[in-house]
Amino acid sequence: MRRLMIVFVRYNLGPGVAVELQEGASVAELKKVVGSQQGVPPEQLRVLFAGRELQSTSSLQSCDLPEQSTVHVVPPPSRSSSSQLLLFQEPQGSEEEQESLTRLDLSSSRLPATPADLTGTLKDGEMGDGGQRLQEEGELIPGTSVRSRSSFFVYCKTCRSIQPGKLRVRCRTCKQTALTLSRGPSCWDDVLIPGRIHGNCQSEGCCGNEGEFYMKCASHPTSDDDVSVALDLVMINNKNVPCIACTDIMGVVLVFQCSERHVICLDCFRLYCQSRLNERQFVHHAAIGYSLPCAAGCEDSLIKELHHFRVLGDDQYARYQQYATEECLLKMGGLMCPAPGCGAGLLPSDPCRRVECERQLGCGFVFCRECREAYHQGECRACQAPPMGDVEQGFVVDEEASRRGRWEQASQRLIQEMTKPCPNCSVPVERNGGCMHMHCALCQADWCWLCGVPWNRECMGNHWFG
Repeated sequence: MRRLMIVFVRYNLGPGVAVELQEGASVAELKKVVGSQQGVPPEQLRVLFAGRELQSTSSLQSCDLPEQSTVHVVPPPSRSSSSQLLLFQEPQGSEEEQESLTRLDLSSSRLPATPADLTGTLKDGEMGDGGQRLQEEGELIPGTSVRSRSSFFVYCKTCRSIQPGKLRVRCRTCKQTALTLSRGPSCWDDVLIPGRIHGNCQSEGCCGNEGEFYMKCASHPTSDDDVSVALDLVMINNKNVPCIACTDIMGVVLVFQCSERHVICLDCFRLYCQSRLNERQFVHHAAIGYSLPCAAGCEDSLIKELHHFRVLGDDQYARYQQYATEECLLKMGGLMCPAPGCGAGLLPSDPCRRVECERQLGCGFVFCRECREAYHQGECRACQAPPMGDVEQGFVVDEEASRRGRWEQASQRLIQEMTKPCPNCSVPVERNGGCMHMHCALCQADWCWLCGVPWNRECMGNHWFG
């Protein structure tokens, strides 16, 4: 017995209506159901999802349309001008040729290009064992029971944890998702910076032509306004790089944007953040905010998207926000009320020693600016607490683990172990099994894996299969 799937359909921007279909149903079948409900010929309808129009001949599953997703079904245009009719023609080309937001992997745009990008493949196009396993099985997200095949990760406030994410797009003008993109995003800047990608909004009366990307949690059904923040440094560990702290190889990791591209697993990243928070060792940056550098101490490596620190959990993240506010206040020349249970932030208008906590904000306590005790005449009887920089560091990364836990070094090691240079153009070519007959994808040369010479009759006879 075939399983049923539910798709929520918004016809002409109306409310979402649940449509029940057989698993494996085609887009044409969905059009037929909606057309019969709305009294419109199915061939005149268009189905829009995730920034593109779905072809009638495609199955809903091949369009990466998960169950309980919401699609827009657009009726024929109200005017019959040639330009309008052209917009509603069935798109040409195969499903694979169209951009799909659900299949994008933008992680490479957060990492520099490596020689791995030039690696050729065999004629049969086999993937490496690690990459194939990750695609088929997915990886378990730490602290959850969810296996992820997604290339996006978010912090979900509903799940209160890091979860697989899904990328969606809507019209920047009317905020409706009935938008078809001119092209898909190719890097994180396309997603995070507004106005970089244009399209056509199919909402009646809307002339918007800019796409606005946003993220949703992929672990449960979501409403239109249930959005999450993208964690662009969290990615699938398809290179099997060990964590710089625990040295274990985990399926989902955070890759710092330092020059060494150090890798840390999410559990160790949480411990790292917790340790630095307890020691008040976060760094206040004027443009970025209250952040942390790479755990190995690399320069110019502050995390720019502060929602990565949501990994701390709700209670500790609230503490992080409090410390960030206090640090910002201190940088502005302010101070905190030292009275027990108060801690109100104050910005005294004059530099005198006598400071009074405003009753509208705090407790009215009058204290000495220098020693933080009750206000007094004469010299201070107590000294301020030593600076927090003197606190002993509690999270230490071993030098050898730091050397091994580099994303780029793992790429170089993998290339050395699994590739040989093409004798014609010297580009690294990978052998994933099969015969010794190699074919360079760059220069099209045929050569022998064992001999390193152009493929010939002797190689064919002696060691075709090793």
